[in-house]
Amino acid sequence: MAIGVGVIGTGKHGARYLRHLVETPGVRLGAISRRDPERGARQAAQLGCRFHADPLALIRDPEVEAVVLVVPPTLNARLAVATAEAGKAMLIEKPLAVTLAECRTIAAAVARRGTTAMVAHTLRFNAVVQKLRAMLPAAGALHAALFSQRFEPSELPWIDRPLEAGGGIILHTGVHSFDLLRYLSGREAVRVQASASSIVTRATEDNFAVVVEMDDAMIAAVAGSRATAGRSGHIELAARGAQLVGDHVHGLAARLVGTTRESLDVGPPVHTVAATIAEFVAALTEHRAPAITIADGAASIALVEACYRAISTDGATRVERL
Repeated sequence: MAIGVGVIGTGKHGARYLRHLVETPGVRLGAISRRDPERGARQAAQLGCRFHADPLALIRDPEVEAVVLVVPPTLNARLAVATAEAGKAMLIEKPLAVTLAECRTIAAAVARRGTTAMVAHTLRFNAVVQKLRAMLPAAGALHAALFSQRFEPSELPWIDRPLEAGGGIILHTGVHSFDLLRYLSGREAVRVQASASSIVTRATEDNFAVVVEMDDAMIAAVAGSRATAGRSGHIELAARGAQLVGDHVHGLAARLVGTTRESLDVGPPVHTVAATIAEFVAALTEHRAPAITIADGAASIALVEACYRAISTDGATRVERL
């Protein structure tokens, strides 16, 4: 029996979820919700599903068994709690929330009802990330890492409206790198120092750099900007036995020992949204926890909050735990 899925937020990024959902085995698109009712109704007619102008109506729809949230993070807490209270599973596009307090509220609601909840940190499924992770055991324990993501300026107007966006690039894109840092190192962040600036945007930051102190004396640098014409996703992982480097945007990876460079075959590109949806559906059908939990999503938000505190105080700040 196919799982009835409803998608809240079917604009630029949500449309990607729709494209992959309709091609995912074991899934039936039951309904969508969008802030623009005219466009939403047209999408629903084209897809052959119901349209709800009110996202809470979609959550209550008896034909919807699982909800996918692809909305600005300021809306996630309210909609995720409503979904949990309705006893329905949910896939939440990152970032999980704007604050760690909201993450705790979501986690408590999910725990009360025992629903399945997954955070869409899609980069975990990237082919370069998976290759580097597979190579780590042979390289040895990590002691340093670097993550850098660069993007062109966003065309979404709400990105530069703080009340709607909840924050800037640290919140919206930094969480990708923060999650990969935990995923690849297997360690937790302890303290951060951070700086940020605005290049194209005016009310939110679109350029940042962070130094993260991790457990077991590991140190990482994380940087990002949304103010350039080029796009990249650089990763450096330093271990005693080798250095592993890659670019998850350009599909490149290599192993460095001394001055030698061995290119690594990462295989074909992975559609990370499709892989994320597939993992969510597998968790539901196999009645197990998903690969990326609410606690994982909250850990990234804890780092985000620590960054903003460090910037406001111009000093190092400890990272809270869920």
